[in-house]
Amino acid sequence: MCWTPHATVACVIENNGRFLFVEEYSNGKLVLNQPAGHLEAKESFVEGALREVMEETRWQVEITGLLGMYVYTPPHKDTTYHRTCFIAKPIKEHLEQQRDSDIVSTTWLTLEQLKQQSHRLRSPLVLTAIEDYLEGKRYPLEYIHEQPAAG
Repeated sequence: MCWTPHATVACVIENNGRFLFVEEYSNGKLVLNQPAGHLEAKESFVEGALREVMEETRWQVEITGLLGMYVYTPPHKDTTYHRTCFIAKPIKEHLEQQRDSDIVSTTWLTLEQLKQQSHRLRSPLVLTAIEDYLEGKRYPLEYIHEQPAAG
């Protein structure tokens, strides 16, 4: 059997001390997560992050840096997620855009509000990413080297 990690992207999006989250169902529970999702075929990390944010939140964002790379294996699951997390700033909300059907709603929360709902986090990576952002962790996008897909 061939083990394959799940390549995912996510964005920490901050505006005046509040962070953008999505509410979605996971294993029958309504959870909070950063805008995030799986990469699609021939898609770069940045392209995937921009697409996921737009699909899940209707927000156009500008990726300003790399926050980090995270690995997570949920308890009682034989799946490992390799998450590349970016920092983005909000540019414009496109209300005419249809939101992904898996997303119940979007919300802006402070760190304290997020901590008060820590039981609702999709994974520990949600809070870890916010804490890393607030600690000032930043890496240039040039750290990512991607060979363009052949036409």
